Amino acid sequence: MTTGFVAITGASSGIGEATAQYFLEKGHNVLLIARRIERLDHFQDERVMKAKVDVTDEQALKSAIQQAEDKFGPIQAMINNAGLMLLGDVSKQNSQEWKDMFDVNVLGLLKGMQAVLPSMIERKTGTIINISSIAGKKTFTDHAAYVGTKFAVHSMSENIREEVAKHNVRVITIAPGVVETELLGHTTNEEIKSGYNEWKNSIQGGLSPQTVAETIYFAFSQPQNVNIREIVLAPTMQVG
Repeated sequence: MTTGFVAITGASSGIGEATAQYFLEKGHNVLLIARRIERLDHFQDERVMKAKVDVTDEQALKSAIQQAEDKFGPIQAMINNAGLMLLGDVSKQNSQEWKDMFDVNVLGLLKGMQAVLPSMIERKTGTIINISSIAGKKTFTDHAAYVGTKFAVHSMSENIREEVAKHNVRVITIAPGVVETELLGHTTNEEIKSGYNEWKNSIQGGLSPQTVAETIYFAFSQPQNVNIREIVLAPTMQVG
């Protein structure tokens, strides 16, 4: 059995699920982290470990990583994919939605990095892949709070990359445009959801999660002395 493993948060659907499947196909051991662990039942393989964890729970996250290390050996990559997208007009949006997004998209991602960095720094190897969004590069109507979280992902990733480069640890940011996932379903404003779907249809739909998974693997699979720091990908017809 291959030594080491790859951890993926938000593994129960969309990009996380596709990435988990792709890394398995490539022969890796995987730790699948999700709140909805029942949605991981179709992953039946000796190279799979599952953990019912909310990424905002720092101790549970660290414990899951430790248990996987006990079984598989050192962590090779941490893919911080869990995220919330709650679109809204800030002048009307429930502020709890802002808090929920920042807790998961920003603080959860920081906790994911902290859970693995000490080991990677000590071993002088390892990769952190943070799944951001094109909304971490530019603004969009009704995206203000979400954009704020994703700009944070970009800036934190770059800052930490600079800090850990001397330890031969890579930090990579993947920033997809619109993807065919259930992420929009978290948004509570039906008018905004309808408008988003109309726009998505006008550009012939979003990227497939599989395409994003293959992009993540491409960046990961480079030699450890090569860090593809950032990849932005989007449907060809998506202008913004």
